[in-house]
Amino acid sequence: MDRRHFLRVGGAFSALGVGAPLALQLAAAGSAAGQSAADYKALVCVFLFGGNDAHNMVLATDTDSWTRYFNTRNTGTDPIALMPVGTAPTPVGQTNSVTGRVATMGSPEAWGGVLPITPRTAQAVPPGTNASSRSFALHPFMGSLQTLFGQNRLAVLANVGPLIQPTTKAQYQARSVALPTSLFSHNDQQSTWQALSAEGAQSGWGGRFADLMAGMNGQNTLFTAISTSGNAVFLSGQSVVQYQLSTGAQPAVVVTGAQGSTLFGSSLGPARVRDLITETNLTSNFAADYSSVVTRSLNASATINNAFTQSAVTSVATAPAYTNPLTARVETNSLALQLQTVARMIAAAPSLGVRRQVFFVSLGGWDTHDFQNATQPNLLAKVAHALSYFDGALANLGGLDRRNQVTTFTASDFGRSFATNGDGTDHAWGAHHFIMGGAVNGGDFYGQYPTIGADVAGFNNPDGVGSAQIPTTSVDQYGATLGRWFGVSDSDIDLIFPRARNFQTKYLGFV
Repeated sequence: MDRRHFLRVGGAFSALGVGAPLALQLAAAGSAAGQSAADYKALVCVFLFGGNDAHNMVLATDTDSWTRYFNTRNTGTDPIALMPVGTAPTPVGQTNSVTGRVATMGSPEAWGGVLPITPRTAQAVPPGTNASSRSFALHPFMGSLQTLFGQNRLAVLANVGPLIQPTTKAQYQARSVALPTSLFSHNDQQSTWQALSAEGAQSGWGGRFADLMAGMNGQNTLFTAISTSGNAVFLSGQSVVQYQLSTGAQPAVVVTGAQGSTLFGSSLGPARVRDLITETNLTSNFAADYSSVVTRSLNASATINNAFTQSAVTSVATAPAYTNPLTARVETNSLALQLQTVARMIAAAPSLGVRRQVFFVSLGGWDTHDFQNATQPNLLAKVAHALSYFDGALANLGGLDRRNQVTTFTASDFGRSFATNGDGTDHAWGAHHFIMGGAVNGGDFYGQYPTIGADVAGFNNPDGVGSAQIPTTSVDQYGATLGRWFGVSDSDIDLIFPRARNFQTKYLGFV
């Protein structure tokens, strides 16, 4: 795959004019004859912008870990400690027997206990944890993910984050090993997660995957990397350009002036406007290039819009209404709407001539320095609602179960501090994440769930610095494992993730 191939595809669309049905037919012709759904794979990155507090999402509940967790977080002006497994929700206005506080809709006492999950493989007990075995749970608002975990369709990757090489607490404190640039910085760590280097990176590992897959027989490069969340460095390739979609009722772009039947009362107006904005016979090279991009965009949009009229796409299940568990009000779940658009694109994939696709969706608002109880629980509930919907939608796309061919995974800027700052948490490092799909070896934990706790009262956490967890698994290992499933060769994995070779286990086994 090279840039000339991309320009050749783009030029073909530009030359088609507004003949969207013809464009759709040519896109379909680009796929291998009789392309089957079994030949398709997609990766879906769900990015949680702001840095999710994973300590309140996936919790260790063995007595030693839970005691340290609860004593640390059950403090401050608005304590963020969740209630133990088996605790019934305390009615609003009544006193909770565990904390002695009166429950409100926005307090953990009203939400009930954390939801137990049992990994199929026992997690090793790390140094510093005083337990014979470990047990785990999810946030009380993530019941649908508890179900998916029990059905072996969801896995947990524990304590993952950016690393150059395996790093111990002593090495970190002595600065005797290389460390990622600008730890704890939002922009830099978002870029490091998506592109393996700090802010200013030009290409992400999702885009690099797309570059490699674009050369497959019949692959339509124009719809290989898709974002429903604006421009994302994760999808920026060296040759493939990401295609951005909205999430309205008809998610593909519609240029009203050119698509409408009249303009200022003239039936000829729309065609004249289109001629003007797509004219390439111009003296300015910049203007001519811009016109070519506009032409390509209009034709690609027409192709998508026509593809979305197919029965396999229109029959995609609509995301169900979402109710905020803190207010009982119906809200828009933007993440579910984005995943609905992704499901429609997957359903349209055979006619669009794509066999491999990388998607990027996101949900913001996770920077919970303050008012965490009023913010994070609703966000976690939205993630659970959206992932559960997406799993169900993929189960029947045009009469086919596509879940085995789609792997969805979460990522975020960083984890957050183990200690509370009174009503929230601060920037930290390692965090836990979810991987979902039919190909996922679910119902299990991967990586090492660390010893938790800040260094207070004589306790010395071998996995923590200050109130942050040093990752025990790297983003490079995470991405390498996903890439291998996607079809990226071992040699190309080494080129995209050169640091993965610094770790004893390059591939983590969750797919």
